[in-house]
Amino acid sequence: MLVASQPIPIVAVAPLLIIWFGFGLQPKVLVVTLTTFFPLAANLAAGFSATDREAMRLLRSLGAGRWRTYRLVRVPGAMPYFFAGLRVSITYAVVDAVFAECAGAAAGLGIYMQAQKSAFRTDLVFAAVAVTELQR
Repeated sequence: MLVASQPIPIVAVAPLLIIWFGFGLQPKVLVVTLTTFFPLAANLAAGFSATDREAMRLLRSLGAGRWRTYRLVRVPGAMPYFFAGLRVSITYAVVDAVFAECAGAAAGLGIYMQAQKSAFRTDLVFAAVAVTELQR
């Protein structure tokens, strides 16, 4: 289900979320969450599968249960993968937050870019893009 949700473009989902949840903060948070969840989950799954098998066997031979081995071996081993996924997700989050503002907001960088684009002020559009890039 996680992999099947990825090919759906957020451009198609965002208007539906705005119709369902209104113009408040909730649809924007959902757009960002839907986009950033997959890289984080995929990297965590890779981190959990890359667990040191010898450390797992050692803890099990010492009588540790599943939760204890999970807490002492699997979670610390997956942390580099988690932060790598978080790094990718944060990049997506900034771009999608601006897109969510374009899709349905009254103020923000997305609305500002649209207004300046309509006024043919490409210099101000580039300035807004630069501000977005600085937030990454």
